[in-house]
Amino acid sequence: MTAEMAVALPSLALVLGAALWALTVVGAQMECVDAARTGARAAARGEPLEAVRHAAARAGPPEATVSVVRQSRTSRVTVSASIRPGWAIAVPPISVSASAVSATEPGADDPTTLP
Repeated sequence: MTAEMAVALPSLALVLGAALWALTVVGAQMECVDAARTGARAAARGEPLEAVRHAAARAGPPEATVSVVRQSRTSRVTVSASIRPGWAIAVPPISVSASAVSATEPGADDPTTLP
């Protein structure tokens, strides 16, 4: 084994780990976007806010927090999560979040907020 190989293999492992971490964060961001959209559609239809929160939490990353605000004209759902790699203890968590707003349909329940 040459000296170049001894330097290249750990560097390659580091780059691979960083790439996998980046893919994990991007995947979690996409899950937050999908969950926020799902929740906003449900809130706009007038579904109960607890059902909206449950649907968004189920579609989002594990342990995501969901905030729902339904007003007379718009419904907003925000999904956020803290992502930490399971394989690296020294890596700090990264927060990802997404919000979606939808026009509230006529006849939906009274404006309410659910943190």
